[in-house]
Amino acid sequence: MARGVFLHREDSIYNDLPAEQYQFPSQYLSRASQFVGDWIIYYEPRRGPTGKGYYAIARVERIIPDPTAAGMYLALIEPDSYLPFERPVPFSGPEGVIERGVLNEAGRISGRAQAAVRPISLEDFNRILDLGMPDEDLLLPRASTPAELPSSSLVQEERTAFLFDTERERVAHYSSRIVRDRVFRRIVLDAYDCRCAITGLKFINGGGRAEVEAAHIKPVEHHGPDDIRNGIALSGTAHWMFDRGLIGLSDDLEVLVSRQVNDVESVWKLVNETRRAAVPPNPAHRPHPAYLQWHREHCFKQ
Repeated sequence: MARGVFLHREDSIYNDLPAEQYQFPSQYLSRASQFVGDWIIYYEPRRGPTGKGYYAIARVERIIPDPTAAGMYLALIEPDSYLPFERPVPFSGPEGVIERGVLNEAGRISGRAQAAVRPISLEDFNRILDLGMPDEDLLLPRASTPAELPSSSLVQEERTAFLFDTERERVAHYSSRIVRDRVFRRIVLDAYDCRCAITGLKFINGGGRAEVEAAHIKPVEHHGPDDIRNGIALSGTAHWMFDRGLIGLSDDLEVLVSRQVNDVESVWKLVNETRRAAVPPNPAHRPHPAYLQWHREHCFKQ
């Protein structure tokens, strides 16, 4: 097994759904086969309006011939393994190229950087992962100084970097549900500007925290991925109705209200005047039709 990089563009002609499958031609089969059972990083060149750089990791479960396209293959992603970065990582940073394996002996970028499927060293993989995920101290609750203790009795220690003893521990930490929930909330709320897609309202409490919630369209318990395109920002009431199938969305983002709602008129009063979900301007951040369809077929009450 080996780590790898999959190049993916939002405007790709390939049949990709990064959290579930990655399509590639036969010329990359031997290379991609090395990654089965191991992790890959998704990379999108930062050209055009949606370019993100390195933006997520996922584990390749298996590779199969694409039943819909001759000469093409699908790398199937292990359910629940897809993990977006909180901070997309650019190709180059202050110290130069982040993925140093694409440099040749002269220290220049080689043609390897153009390969859609390529191996990546463990060192480069870890460097990108650490840059893309939040610092450890940001994930832990902040405790106030106990009022009853005098400042002289408090022990002050020098802060040290969070270290991982093993590679398994590193990936397990970043893949934990606690970290995933935090990252998912941040990327969804940032994309929607903390505004509920159904009501159109934006509330920030006195502590500066957004009252809107990050909802999964296809729920986690049904292997819904932490992909921003499986997310939508909803107020508490809208989230409750969406999860219980009382409201849904068409592929065109029209709000649907279930016939089983006992007070339809009041529900429509909560919906913004356009009766369409207010989604991010960036197409790469909008709900994917596949997840909206899943919600209509398995959750929405007709």
